Amino acid sequence: MRLICFGDSNTYGYDPRSFFGGRYPGRWTDLLAESTGWEVVNLGQNGREIPAGAGSLAGMLQQDDLLVVMLGDNDLLSHPHITAREVAAKMERFLKSLPLCRVLLVSPPPMVMGEWVPEKRLIWESAALSGAYEALARRLGIGFVDAGQWGVEMTFDGVHFTESGHRAFAAGLREVLSCSLD
Repeated sequence: MRLICFGDSNTYGYDPRSFFGGRYPGRWTDLLAESTGWEVVNLGQNGREIPAGAGSLAGMLQQDDLLVVMLGDNDLLSHPHITAREVAAKMERFLKSLPLCRVLLVSPPPMVMGEWVPEKRLIWESAALSGAYEALARRLGIGFVDAGQWGVEMTFDGVHFTESGHRAFAAGLREVLSCSLD
């Protein structure tokens, strides 16, 4: 099976302790590939917001691929008054621009107070993404999972996964995918 993982810095594996934007050696994408033998393509990019359209992603998707999409945090962080509902509307436009493929929409774990998350509004809106994304996935007939249920630990900045958070995320996603493929 080939998983195309399209996300932001948490998919990329960004280590906020590094000075020049380094990556954790044990990113969830690598851990998932190692533990399953699946081909896992990491298309994480630091700072990525939900794009307006599929762009170059469309050209690389094959019909049998599973596209795992986890985005939304940067939209909340970059736009001070945007709501989870508005982020879900952006996600809907993006998902509708994709060619026909299997999609798993992942709601990121909610943010916590930290250096990048100075206000409770961000925490509330990031927590509200789960319900908004679940309703969207139901409407579009695609898979959905809430990574907030996996005990993913966040770093001091309130947004990025710790190393143990990457392990928890990989384990949660592996379990969801293994059950759905049986």
